[in-house]
Amino acid sequence: QVQLVESGGGLVQAGGSLRLSCAASRIIFSIATMGWYRQAPGKQRELVAQITRGGSTNYADSVKGRFTISRDNPKSTVYLQMNSLKPEDTAVYYCNFKGQTDYWGQGTQVTVSS
Repeated sequence: QVQLVESGGGLVQAGGSLRLSCAASRIIFSIATMGWYRQAPGKQRELVAQITRGGSTNYADSVKGRFTISRDNPKSTVYLQMNSLKPEDTAVYYCNFKGQTDYWGQGTQVTVSS
């Protein structure tokens, strides 16, 4: 059973920073495409950032230049560094692994106050 465990969410003021972590188990992490998605109340879940096995990244336009996704293969962990946070970044953030199907973590709440 694939396990993805997120941590690092919380409450922060606009302009602040947070770093999310997602520890994966029971996958061959080094070849996995990993991603971060978010879902705000009343909205669909959307891709925030993704990183391939080779380290290629892509970002939602709304977070480009502010968020950075990275991975530590020996630790089977993917990170999302979020800087210059805005109130519209408020959402539940989910870690994603694209295997034979999509696997999701339990989510971590990020709240940005104005």
